[in-house]
Amino acid sequence: MKVVIVGGVAGGMSAATRLRRLEEDAEIVVVERGAHVSYANCGLPYYLGGVIEERDALLLQTPEALRARFGLDVRVRSEAVAIDLAARTVRVRDLVGGGEYEEAYDRLVLSPGARPFVPDLPGIERARTLRDVADVDRVAADLDAGARTAVVVGAGFIGVEAAENLRERGLTVTLVELADQVLPPLDAEMAAPLTTELRAHGVRVELGAQLAAVGPDRVTLADGRTLAADLVVLAIGVRPETALARAAGLAVGPRGGIAVDAYQRTSDPQVYAVGDAAEKRDALTGEPALVPLANLANRHGRLVADVIAGRPVRAREATGTAVVKVFGRTAAATGWNEKRLRAAGRPHQAVHLHPGSHAGYYPGASPIALKVLYDPDDLRILGAQAVGTEGVEKRIDVIATAMAGGLTAPDLADLELAYAPPYGSAKDPVNMAGMIAENLATGTGRAVQWHELDAALADGAALIDVRTAAEHARGAIPGALNIPVDQLRARLDEIPAGQQLIVHCQVGLRGHTAARLLTQLTGRLTANLDGGYATWAAARTTCPDAADPGRSTPLAA
Repeated sequence: MKVVIVGGVAGGMSAATRLRRLEEDAEIVVVERGAHVSYANCGLPYYLGGVIEERDALLLQTPEALRARFGLDVRVRSEAVAIDLAARTVRVRDLVGGGEYEEAYDRLVLSPGARPFVPDLPGIERARTLRDVADVDRVAADLDAGARTAVVVGAGFIGVEAAENLRERGLTVTLVELADQVLPPLDAEMAAPLTTELRAHGVRVELGAQLAAVGPDRVTLADGRTLAADLVVLAIGVRPETALARAAGLAVGPRGGIAVDAYQRTSDPQVYAVGDAAEKRDALTGEPALVPLANLANRHGRLVADVIAGRPVRAREATGTAVVKVFGRTAAATGWNEKRLRAAGRPHQAVHLHPGSHAGYYPGASPIALKVLYDPDDLRILGAQAVGTEGVEKRIDVIATAMAGGLTAPDLADLELAYAPPYGSAKDPVNMAGMIAENLATGTGRAVQWHELDAALADGAALIDVRTAAEHARGAIPGALNIPVDQLRARLDEIPAGQQLIVHCQVGLRGHTAARLLTQLTGRLTANLDGGYATWAAARTTCPDAADPGRSTPLAA
């Protein structure tokens, strides 16, 4: 059996090495357009920032090493330019020698990756992207040539990482983002602290801004402003590399990637596709999705090798679990965010909490902002986000695993997680999220979200701040009546009569206690402001109008 693999990075090389472990007698040829294979593209920003000191550390394997250990025929600077499905051949262009030749195959694996999106703007040829080793070499040359100012366009994961690391190199950095928040995979109230973190470390963040032109040493925004830019880095997103597949007549899916089945087979059963070029199946809907993540590329490359070897495997649906470092903070997410759920018209319930990263009595605990989204009917977990300084990725990984296992949001309360004071709490943040979901599901608690509050107050609800007087003085929601939770029983006569009641504390815990107390003592349904003042204040940082046309019920159960 002869297997030809197009693309020698994550997906392609995982397929090649796994297949060799399973099939010693197979002939395996890898053609790679670039000069390197099996490199750590996720580490590129950290090489620019000096965290990864040696460029060679990014190069995980070489063609020579792969031949010696795995018997692979790896050909760099070799571009697959055409596929003849009927003849089962690939035409390959030698980018060094200039000639072309035909390479026959029994099975073909396509892993061409994705290309950075580069808008058609004046002067855009001066801008850099950050996708492969050649890209990072060009940016490094600009830095060595004395670049002192940088504009990074796009505040997704790569853009934020690039901005952070260029700032760590001492450059004056501006991050330009078309949306009204950084890190669009997060919801606004979760992303707001990360904008604060970027600005606190000297990164100028321009939200709602669009690049219009690139000049010799400046860029121009759509509103006419100019920014100094010795270096311009584009991190606007990527597009799947499908030209080779399209030209061969292979089917392309509705999301623009190569269409594959659960075995990563394309419309030609002898041809497979993996990595960023191939569509995945979304874990919530089962529909095609583009999820350009290295872990999925590696996983699906391994899976294709198993399929070719005759093993009974199939690809799992993708949740898009990801994590990013933003100076001293970490942000992680899995599944859908609330913006996407609203846009799809999908019913959902949100839970916000702000627990400590570990036991509060053990020194060094720091808060985690955690948001869990689930279906209010079947309680299926739809997504989760977390932001903090430590323990963030651990909690999101647990929730991603729970989603893969089909657990419901209340099931999180019963997970048995490792606990010792330096690492967690007896009630882990994940457990606490499950407890809140269970309360809401059973009617033990009622919640109003930060973006529902204005409508509820306009409808005549009374807002009671149950924090201490000192906390209230440091910052308060307009119109809130301050009655500390410990004084509620003695001051019931101050509670406004005949109105809906909403209570809030700093993060939600005391608010839940107050809501239960008032429900029982007054007989009136009382809602707790989910996530408390901390969530409301974070949201107002980027969403001052708190508008939410997608919701109409002020007291969501």
